[in-house]
Amino acid sequence: MAVSGKKVCFITGGSGRLGKEIAVSLAQNGFTLFFTYNRSPEKAEEILDTVRPFAPGSKIARCDVSSVADIEAAFKTFTEHFTRLDLLIPSASNFFSTALPDVTEHEWQSLVDTNLKGTFFTMQAGARIMKSQPFVSRIITMTDISANLVWKNFAPYTASKTAIQHLTKVFAKVFAPQILVNSIAPGTVTINPEWNDKPFDELVQNIPLERIGAPADIMEAILFLAKSSYVTGQVINVDGGRLLN
Repeated sequence: MAVSGKKVCFITGGSGRLGKEIAVSLAQNGFTLFFTYNRSPEKAEEILDTVRPFAPGSKIARCDVSSVADIEAAFKTFTEHFTRLDLLIPSASNFFSTALPDVTEHEWQSLVDTNLKGTFFTMQAGARIMKSQPFVSRIITMTDISANLVWKNFAPYTASKTAIQHLTKVFAKVFAPQILVNSIAPGTVTINPEWNDKPFDELVQNIPLERIGAPADIMEAILFLAKSSYVTGQVINVDGGRLLN
């Protein structure tokens, strides 16, 4: 078995833009990584090459988190390599607009099965491992400030993120004090320029800190929660004050 004593983090969606930033930063902060990808094996291998100088025991596996069978297979692979699970970050997510009243069943399933179903069954599988460990472990879900806003063209997406925030609190209550479970809800973050097609002034006009967020801002919150021993069941909005408006 690998890394018997070093902290281990399991990340879904590790080859996505935010997932990559999380993986590299955690590797630099002492975690060995097990992260999943779905459609981009080449990108996943590149990220693995990036993190291995910091975390040589790190591994990757393909996993479509909308499939419970895939999630179970990923955890089976994980337990073949690692004997502990310190931190679980279900970050795999799908995002696209869906205007009412024309949302299709396929669009709903693509968003809700990936975001909500995938997060739930990943958390459940991780909690089974964590609850029997002789130390406190942590789960950090990735949601969105849209859970507190009304985005008229993103109903399935925002519904999935709102539900994940509720699940975060349920898991926190059920598995305390053995597992600390919290959520990070980013605001406008420059992790995918294709989504930010509005003029800069328009993007920041509702952000009191007058700038778009960066992946580093999200990582500061993740590292805080990865170390904190007295925070659970909370949603941390990393939004530059966007929800104050």
